Amino acid sequence: MKKLLLIAVIAVISSCSSKKMTMTGDDIPDCIQKMITRFQEEDKQNPPRRVYRYTYNGNFVYYVPPICCDQFSDLYSSKCELLGHPDGGYTGKGDGKVPDFQDKRSEEKLVWKDERK
Repeated sequence: MKKLLLIAVIAVISSCSSKKMTMTGDDIPDCIQKMITRFQEEDKQNPPRRVYRYTYNGNFVYYVPPICCDQFSDLYSSKCELLGHPDGGYTGKGDGKVPDFQDKRSEEKLVWKDERK
């Protein structure tokens, strides 16, 4: 009985933690959802496209990692304003517009990942 209870508790905890990692469409601003739709219409990239949400300077921001070498990542506000490119590019350090993003970001949540095969 204790073993069965332990398995049930682990299953509930695993379920809750996976739900926290991926957001639902209702939680995603329309402009970010449109960006994701555009990504889905493009050819699949390798590595697959992803969008993350972070808290940065008290606001939600959306981070899109670079899709290839020497390309910039993108950081958007919840209104889809491009805040800068926190990393990537030839130096790997981005464009310098958000130099503290890596240190100040928190509460990472995976918003979307291209799961196409």
